[in-house]
Amino acid sequence: MRERDGTPPGHLDERTAVLMLHGRSVPVLAGFDLDFKSYSWADALAKAGYDVFMMDLQGSGLSPRPKMDDPRNVNPAQQNLLKPRPPGFTPGLPNYPFQLTNSNSDRDELNTVVEWIIRERGVKKVAFIGWSAAAFTMGPYAVKNPGKVSSLFLLAPIFPPEGTSNAPDPLPLPGFPTFLSTKDGTWNGWGNEAHCEGQREEEMRDKVWNAIMKSDPVGSTWGPEGEGRNRIRNFVRWGWNKTTAAQGGVLGGSVPVLIAYGEHDRQVNTSSEDPEFNFSVPALYNAIAGDRKLMVKLDCAGHSVVWEMQHKNVHNLSKHWLKHQKVDGKTQGIFDMNTNGDISPAP
Repeated sequence: MRERDGTPPGHLDERTAVLMLHGRSVPVLAGFDLDFKSYSWADALAKAGYDVFMMDLQGSGLSPRPKMDDPRNVNPAQQNLLKPRPPGFTPGLPNYPFQLTNSNSDRDELNTVVEWIIRERGVKKVAFIGWSAAAFTMGPYAVKNPGKVSSLFLLAPIFPPEGTSNAPDPLPLPGFPTFLSTKDGTWNGWGNEAHCEGQREEEMRDKVWNAIMKSDPVGSTWGPEGEGRNRIRNFVRWGWNKTTAAQGGVLGGSVPVLIAYGEHDRQVNTSSEDPEFNFSVPALYNAIAGDRKLMVKLDCAGHSVVWEMQHKNVHNLSKHWLKHQKVDGKTQGIFDMNTNGDISPAP
């Protein structure tokens, strides 16, 4: 966990704690605290007076990655990416033939951090900011623990409205602990959602990858020298669907929710026949039972909006949300945001 404490001296009793959580494939520091120009979201919030915490779940970033140091535990279909081979590595079936973590372990880890922040910083609740697959952890946690969560800001949330509510039995689930991604694959995949002039800077190809590698001391030594491989934890998830989002009227009730996503984001709105991979941001908005809910679609933005031209507007949106829990003076509704940061009701 990293902290950027922006609480002004003399105002410790007014401290507002914010906890930021990463998605599936990008460690928290590379996503939220990129040390380049104005891209550090955490720094922007700290400068606005917030006490900002960023956590990596087990298997991500600088947190422990049990079983992931063994290249044999990489997805067998991706072991061809381990060239040249790490010392002693021979391709084959995983030595640990299970997925690494699951919804229960992720939420338990989140709870440990939340309780630490509440205890050590003397706050009553923590404001959540989550990107992408963080919704699988933060959404259900907020539903079950409304007394610990003051608000929920979900950027590009992954939400399967018909996803399963039940844990697989038995656990751990068979599989493997580790996926891999490459520098070219990361940049090119991102490029599939870059449809506007100036949407991303060319420099970001190296800046983002270098930040990911800085959070992966083992993966950075795999693959071509000087490039590395991004190790991505394999986790099984459940309990995040339209039933959960509506449960008890918590989301949009005692825990107000702001959802933001890019108009070109192909990862959050899909049309899969498999309900576990059929995702929809509007379905999440509709499923939230409370009336303190807002959704903002960002012009000229994709899933990686934290590193795109709209990043400053996202920072400003979150600062306004944390202070007022409103958008355009309203506590409910659907809006569009242009690249100047202007907000208008969706047509």
